[in-house]
Amino acid sequence: MRVLISGASGLLGSALTCGLRTIGYEPIALVRGAPRAGEVQWDSNRPLDPAKLADCDALVHLAGKNIAGRWTEQFKREVLQSRVRGTLTLATAAAQSYRQNGHPRVFLCASGAGYYGNRGDELLSEDSPAGQGFLAEVCRQWEAATAAASEAGIRVVNLRTGVVLARHGGALKPMLPPFKLGLGGRVGSGQQYWSWIALADEIGAMLFILQNDSLHGPVNAVGPAPVRNAEFVRALGKALHRPTIFPLPEWVVKALLGEMGEELLLTSARVMPAKLSAAGYRFVHRELLEALRAELR
Repeated sequence: MRVLISGASGLLGSALTCGLRTIGYEPIALVRGAPRAGEVQWDSNRPLDPAKLADCDALVHLAGKNIAGRWTEQFKREVLQSRVRGTLTLATAAAQSYRQNGHPRVFLCASGAGYYGNRGDELLSEDSPAGQGFLAEVCRQWEAATAAASEAGIRVVNLRTGVVLARHGGALKPMLPPFKLGLGGRVGSGQQYWSWIALADEIGAMLFILQNDSLHGPVNAVGPAPVRNAEFVRALGKALHRPTIFPLPEWVVKALLGEMGEELLLTSARVMPAKLSAAGYRFVHRELLEALRAELR
């Protein structure tokens, strides 16, 4: 299988590239700069020649502006546009290519568990409606932008990823320095649910989806045991052998990080991997402490 990947140099893209090679698949990077041998150039703001997709079996779209930053109106527009425009570009080219030669057969597009917004203790599956807030709106438009591909007959999967546990990137990396110093603690009340997934399972789920024709539409990429923030903090402290006695009050989060802090740290989403579980995916790491210890070794 030949798999074309946007965002191939990022945390998930580089890990997926390694995972594909391990099972004998051929990853091909979509790049914005001058392409090297074996790469394909694209520009998210310009139409992509469908001929560039003619010999690939799958298209994986992971590119998009990082959401970490001060959420000014301009910043939020850039985040939204980077996801919607890029997805529209790839979905349109994929649809044209599929109609011409039947490739690519699957379009796996990143999305986020932020789709569900702040939902308290409610159990959330792929059938749950979208929530409120900036991230929920971004995810809603992001997923809608894949319509051209699905309407052409391509199997489209929108991967709603939770907090990825990876020591070299994602949400975990900036948490490690203060926790290693023993300065970590619960955020706000600590009662908000964080839906997490080990990096190994994020990549495992992507590979499983590429190989499993029964999966389509939204798929939650989260572990089977979401936890409250207070439990997450205790587990991280235990994995690092450090105390977690310094709470970060809600008012401090809002004062320092504004809307971003409120949506990323204080929002509660108890998301379950209903479709992955029903399809038979076997998680490498089902429990948080085990996943943290494995990643931090």
